[in-house]
This record gives sequence, C-alpha cells and structure tokens, in this order.
Amino acid sequence: MTKAILTVDDSPSLRMVLREALTGAGHKVVEAEDGLAALEWLETHQPKLVITDITMPRLDGLALIERLRSREAMRDLPILVLTTESA
Repeated sequence: MTKAILTVDDSPSLRMVLREALTGAGHKVVEAEDGLAALEWLETHQPKLVITDITMPRLDGLALIERLRSREAMRDLPILVLTTESA
C-alpha cells in the first residue's frame, strides 16, 4: 500500500496546486483543511510526508506540528511548512 502525502491548508486553491503538482509526480495526496481535520485523518493513517500551512482556523500549523511531535509514531515524520505569509 502506497503511503500518501498529507497536505494541510485552509486555502482550496493552494491545496489544488499541491494536489496537481504531487499527483503529477506520481504521489498519492490526501487533503485536510486545517490541523484538526489533519489530526482526525492521522488517527488511522501514517503518511510519508505532511505539508502544512502555518495560519489556519481551529488548529494552526505550529500547533499541529507540536501535537505530531508529541506522538512517538510521528516523531520522525517529515514535515514541510509551506505558507503564503510574508512575515
């Protein structure tokens, strides 16, 4: 079974860009609109990579990373932060 890349961003257009680029390169992609949706999916799945935005409603990217790193099974999971924030 191929592990997916989880993209986490509240912007549908950015998720679409990531999905097109990653699936075009042969990857399976799963999308979440914020950190809480990502954590829900992660309860039963183990991705090969998480790409997350920082600023999102309900649970932001930094809090998501903190929660993932507190889990033994997720401590070594690669996480890429990709944001459109300029500051």
